[in-house]
Amino acid sequence: MIQLYKPEDFKIVLEAALLSAGDPMPLTELKKLFDQEFDDDTWRTLLDDLRRDWASRGVELVQLSTGWRFQTRPEYQDFLDRLKNEKSPRYSRAAMETLAIIAYRQPVSRGDIEDIRGVAVSPNVLKTLEGRGWIDVVGHRDAPGRPALYATTKKFLDDLGLRSLSELPPLTEIEQVMDLAEQAHEIAPPEEQPAAAAEQD
Repeated sequence: MIQLYKPEDFKIVLEAALLSAGDPMPLTELKKLFDQEFDDDTWRTLLDDLRRDWASRGVELVQLSTGWRFQTRPEYQDFLDRLKNEKSPRYSRAAMETLAIIAYRQPVSRGDIEDIRGVAVSPNVLKTLEGRGWIDVVGHRDAPGRPALYATTKKFLDDLGLRSLSELPPLTEIEQVMDLAEQAHEIAPPEEQPAAAAEQD
């Protein structure tokens, strides 16, 4: 077995573990790599140094809600998308508005969402977001019918590259992005507009 003597040795092991992991690795898992026990400051130093080592490459080490992982830098994603045989799914405005309401007002019931949006929420919209792993039922309101309460998941944060809900951008920015996406969808040729019947209101 390789002997670890200096910080660089420990960083190499951390790098190998994180590169081979399929999911973000929490610190509790990373601590199993070594017999030595480090304090939190030492772990922070090792991970920050490793992050700096990769600062000029196409991937980066990031801390998410469920742990640490290497991921593609956003500016290179367009190139990698050319290698995919399938296009990423596009979600209807109804789905995105519902997700935004849940993210910024959670926990909320379906009735709360309908009150804010001013229109009925299709069950398919909630099923789509649950199927993606972005929302989940976290309880029931103490009211007639005990309506389900929805909140976002850690997977939602991980997929957005966030550590916590406090890192969500201002809601006005989200609205602008949705407006731009909708305009681009409207002007795209018909063959480029994906069918999303299951995600529509």
